[in-house]
Amino acid sequence: MTRRQLRENIFKILFKLEFNSVEEMPEQLEFSLEDNPEIDEKDVNYITDKTNKIISLIADIDDIICNVSSGWKLDRIGKAELAILRLAIYEMKYDADVPYKVAINEAVELSKIYCNEEAKSFINGVLAKVEE
Repeated sequence: MTRRQLRENIFKILFKLEFNSVEEMPEQLEFSLEDNPEIDEKDVNYITDKTNKIISLIADIDDIICNVSSGWKLDRIGKAELAILRLAIYEMKYDADVPYKVAINEAVELSKIYCNEEAKSFINGVLAKVEE
């Protein structure tokens, strides 16, 4: 799988977090990975590792979102947008292998697929503030 495909799979799992408890995430992660015949063992390990790291840092990531999103509370942000922001901020702040510009670009690309047109600008704006 390409990095973009891996990132999209992680986004989908993080999106499920909005509908399931953190305790249910290992099971949801397993379901997500079983349903995709394109995923090999290396991809499973990458997706599982990165998803678990994001979930372990979710409170810190959410604090960053609240601090830079000028008056937006988490419950006002769309679920897809929130999952994209969590993934991108994790990559920007905690994953040295992903350059800032790549994390931002990939987040915007995901938003073009899974969100409305306004979300793209919102996500780009929030991530630009995180970069500062």
